[in-house]
Amino acid sequence: MLERTFFQRDPLTCARELIGCELIWNECAGIIVETEAYAAIGDEAAHTFARPSARAFVAERQPGAAYVYFNYGMYWLLNVLVKGGAEDGFVLFRAIEPTRGIPEMQRRRGIGRKVPLTKVSALCSGPGKLTLALGIDGRDHGRDLCTGSIVGFRTPPQPVDAVPDVRVGISKAADRPWRFVAPDSAFVSFAAGRVRPHPGKRLTTNAARDRLSKER
Repeated sequence: MLERTFFQRDPLTCARELIGCELIWNECAGIIVETEAYAAIGDEAAHTFARPSARAFVAERQPGAAYVYFNYGMYWLLNVLVKGGAEDGFVLFRAIEPTRGIPEMQRRRGIGRKVPLTKVSALCSGPGKLTLALGIDGRDHGRDLCTGSIVGFRTPPQPVDAVPDVRVGISKAADRPWRFVAPDSAFVSFAAGRVRPHPGKRLTTNAARDRLSKER
């Protein structure tokens, strides 16, 4: 299992090296095939840029804590806190390749659907799908992901050469290649090279830090 020291580094390194690891969540599990990194300072797309509560979370919690939030009033999203390295931040889990508990994932994803969901590659191919399939919600916010074998991460049998690409679904700092995908995986939300950066304006790092200082 991954120990806390794994998350005591910068978010880019963690996001890249989480590809190929297995995410274990109670009776279900899956190989991580897509992640996104977010920096706590100078990243307009990160919650810490505009939300005091997110900055307090970084300051108060240990690395390896789950940061779970409700996105656009529709889906819970799962992140892990990265802290103690060159810079602090979060890693968002965007997709996994299911390995265990697939019938239960299909049941959760199929609730309210007229047609049962049977395609395994579509079960967790997006951050909202992932949390629905694993049964993750706001009650898991702040949960320590480094304390046991029921929930946590298992190292891959061998390192995976993750492919960097731009982040998805954001309008600020959208040109940063801070999304990582497993090469040739059919379980990712978007294959590398399929997403065009949003044309929104990007702040320089210094401007972002100046704004953050004022908000504090």
